Amino acid sequence: MGAAAGAVAVLLAACSSGVGSGGAAADRPYTIGLSNGFVGSEWRTQMVKGLETAFAEYKKEGVVDELVVESADTDVNGQIQQIRNLINRGVDAIIVNPNSETALDAVFREASQQGIEVFAVDQAVTSKDVTNVVIDQAEWARISAEWLAGQVGKGGDIVVVNGVAGHPANEMRWNAAKDVFAKAGVKVLTVADGNWDQATGQQVMTNLLATYPDVDGVWAQDGMAEGVFRAVQAAGRLDQIKVSGEARVGFMRLWEKARGDDFESIGVVNPPGGAVSALHVAVNVLEGKKFATGKINGNTVTVPIPYTVDKSTFDKYWGEVSAQGDAYCLDGSLTRAEAAEFFA
Repeated sequence: MGAAAGAVAVLLAACSSGVGSGGAAADRPYTIGLSNGFVGSEWRTQMVKGLETAFAEYKKEGVVDELVVESADTDVNGQIQQIRNLINRGVDAIIVNPNSETALDAVFREASQQGIEVFAVDQAVTSKDVTNVVIDQAEWARISAEWLAGQVGKGGDIVVVNGVAGHPANEMRWNAAKDVFAKAGVKVLTVADGNWDQATGQQVMTNLLATYPDVDGVWAQDGMAEGVFRAVQAAGRLDQIKVSGEARVGFMRLWEKARGDDFESIGVVNPPGGAVSALHVAVNVLEGKKFATGKINGNTVTVPIPYTVDKSTFDKYWGEVSAQGDAYCLDGSLTRAEAAEFFA
């Protein structure tokens, strides 16, 4: 970020007046908590590392002092305990990737009553004690669903490999994609859960191919598309089955190798950097700034989807990330200056 970032931080301090979501502005340096209730994907690992890197930049400037990370595979009750641990640590703000849209409301209220600002990332929650800083997961799903519907055409038969059943992002995505397929006249033969895991996704797709040998396409969420691709490839059907993909290096590497056989796909970026965007927003709120009119809808700040990888943009983005490891997710986040634009 360098000098420009420092200038933005100084500007935020100078312009502090009022608050973002209630209460008085906190005193620097700020302590930030992270509650992450699912670690079963590379995406979450990248999310945590990206947040740690951005936090370190603020720490050098004396804006923050400690990042308290609660990160483990857990259920809703376990995440409630994570958040209570952060409350007990006396953090100034909590960034949470929630396991439920509604079941954490009571503990969010506990945090708010202690004067702690809470920011949800990756998927929105309904609690008015939380500021959502998220991409539109429904729009994320619609982009790839519309691509697949166009590929298989009206009357096409598809199967679906979803993420974790009941997870708010999964449900929001699938509801949006389902609507696209219904309107396009695409028949969904079945829906299976791959739990956002590549190996599980591959096994699920292998089973689906045995049950539905004449399927025309498969819609898969990120975190599983590489496994789905490998299953279709192993069946020798890449030239027959249209596969929606993911903006992840492992999938793009397979895509690159298959392009000679006229394979094409799509990958919509779901940025792990959403936690970085939330950190920038949190600092503004802690500095006492209020959201500008029209920049927040209810309790939700919608961050733009960074970009989409498709046939027309593949070369550009592959050139930028091909040296990364297979688990790397194409990313994006608000800059400090962009986050500041959400505030008066």
